[in-house]
Amino acid sequence: MLGNLITTPFGRRSMSLGQLKTQAEAQEIEAGKTAHKWQVYRWLCEGREIVGVGDRSLAVLNALLSFLPDDDLAAESGLVVFPSNVQLSMRAHGMANATLRRHLAALIDCGLITRKDSPNGKRYSRKGRGGEITDAFGFSLAPLLARAEELQAAAERVRAAARALKLVRERITLHRRDIAKLIAVAVAEDIPGNWGPLWRRFRTIVEAIPRQAVLSVLEPIVADLATLHDEVAILLENHVDAKNLSSNESQTEPQQQNSNTDSSSDLEPGLRNSQGPKSAPIKPRADNTTKTYPLGLVMKACPEIADYAPSGIGTWRELMATAAQVRGYLGISPSAYEEALDVFGEENTAIVIACILERAQSINSAGGYLRALTEKARAGEFAVGPMLMAALKANGVGPQLVSAT
Repeated sequence: MLGNLITTPFGRRSMSLGQLKTQAEAQEIEAGKTAHKWQVYRWLCEGREIVGVGDRSLAVLNALLSFLPDDDLAAESGLVVFPSNVQLSMRAHGMANATLRRHLAALIDCGLITRKDSPNGKRYSRKGRGGEITDAFGFSLAPLLARAEELQAAAERVRAAARALKLVRERITLHRRDIAKLIAVAVAEDIPGNWGPLWRRFRTIVEAIPRQAVLSVLEPIVADLATLHDEVAILLENHVDAKNLSSNESQTEPQQQNSNTDSSSDLEPGLRNSQGPKSAPIKPRADNTTKTYPLGLVMKACPEIADYAPSGIGTWRELMATAAQVRGYLGISPSAYEEALDVFGEENTAIVIACILERAQSINSAGGYLRALTEKARAGEFAVGPMLMAALKANGVGPQLVSAT
């Protein structure tokens, strides 16, 4: 085998215990051991953070490996390469000489290569009479062969960590989707439950997710989302079970015949208030009113409502749809919401709900507050404009008189 002896650096370069250890390990390579040089290099590229080597140093190592004539690293065939700095720089994509020396030193410090310096510090080989290389001075790649299994394990660790991180991110995505849609259906169906606090808790967890995070940071987050997911699912399942039980009980009761075909039907609660003459029909919901304020002005005054829109709010339709969901999170009953629509119209109702959301922390009952505003508006004692201007002032935005478009 070429270069078995422990060697020291030429000139003023000092010898370290780390270099001594690397050379000693390279001498303990089992007879007949081989490894494909480019496979070892790929393992090293994957596990570079564990080994502690940079990408520029890897580029220099790639150039060194290219000077090895065989694809397999084998002690019997010699593992010392001896290119000049000019040749090495050309294969390292024209790397500057000072930069080249710095990264060669980094490869030595990481224990990936060792020096085998000649008496005068030059790199060359000595050949026998038959033309075979009898000795060579330059850089030994034997540490790569000695550490092949270690580098493979490092690459496996990195791949396993990447798979685990991908799995955690997938679980977070699934939990976020499921929780948001389950709460949305609960609010839409008016299912009893503390959906407002649950939604705020959900948003707090989601907003804590960093864009670039390691596994140790994301694991507690996915655990919190899983717990919240279970709570929401249990509430909905209990409601469904109770509804099914009630339905089964009603089917077992004796069927009652009603011969009075003029009586009011139990399917419409609004018609059960009296047995006298039919009550006047409920006033139909007001048509869309003229936009009194531009949407941009509303969003400046009430920015919090945008947090409840997954795709943001860019149109009045999106604002009204988001407000319809937010009213459930605030605990506003469907009847209070319907009355507000009748009095304010859809757009102004969305503005009022957005303003209430801005002050949700200081309002004890959002539903009662909306009913009170509705009654005042019905009596001509309340207008949306001053409320919107107050929200603008509270957010530090100077209101401007802008005509509706």
